Amino acid sequence: MTAFDGWRSLQSARDAAINSASVFIKDVGHGLLELSHNGLAFVGFLVLAAAVFAFGKPELRHALEVQALGWLQARHEARVASSPDSFLAHLADPKAITRATAADPSELSQQQAAISLWLSRRYRVAPEPLARLVKEAWHVGEGAGVDPTLILAIMAIESGFNPFAQSPVGAQGLMQVMTRVHNDKYEPFGGTHAAFDPVTNLRVGVKVLRECIARAGSLEGGLRHYVGAANLPDDGGYAAKVLSEQQHLRNVAAGRHVPVMAPHTIRTVQSSPATTAPATPPASAEPADDKLTRSATQQVALAE
Repeated sequence: MTAFDGWRSLQSARDAAINSASVFIKDVGHGLLELSHNGLAFVGFLVLAAAVFAFGKPELRHALEVQALGWLQARHEARVASSPDSFLAHLADPKAITRATAADPSELSQQQAAISLWLSRRYRVAPEPLARLVKEAWHVGEGAGVDPTLILAIMAIESGFNPFAQSPVGAQGLMQVMTRVHNDKYEPFGGTHAAFDPVTNLRVGVKVLRECIARAGSLEGGLRHYVGAANLPDDGGYAAKVLSEQQHLRNVAAGRHVPVMAPHTIRTVQSSPATTAPATPPASAEPADDKLTRSATQQVALAE
């Protein structure tokens, strides 16, 4: 055998070895691919079976959802803790907007927007919360048969639109309703703490006002009952002040110019039907503290 023949023999052996290795690797690769494919299919089948089983067991599904939510919450808190502004981020509450008593004044009617702006300037309250209260006064007033401007006037005189106002003897909120006397009226709203929710206090206050007017048979008499002066010689000018403020609001709604510091006119109020407000309401020189004190006893007679 020559050297050339030996070299060719070695080359042939090498090529055969390479071919054998290539075939082996391909076979192994195909085998692994087939194995992984079957394995993934099996895992998918298990996941599908677990999902079907979980959906068929509400209690199990709920437990899984709770665990998943806890895991996601933990991850969120970990990210918040590592953020540069972690303190504020930790206190973030996207649902806070749902607790805010506010509305866009531009969404109101022309009359409502005018009243909101005027009250905002007169009582130095932000227009957005006032817009929400004006909107609610219209909604509740129309359903209860009570003039919305009367509702707003009572809130103005009673609390100056302070939803956390409280008199020395317990009248609370925007319309200074005696919470302990009318606690049953707050039950549909979750309890007496709802007295400090502006919208709830407005709704309960209107219900109490309707009862007072029905009991007295007139608007002025109803206001005297509302402030707790039904059995007193006079109400200290409370009804006059409320009706004067209502007249200001009516003039504002009609597009008339009313100075923000407009005083309450001093005239005698005539007893009027429950559905009719006096055309020329009078004013009251009653101090605010006295008004709030009497307001706290407002509907005790109704509760007796």
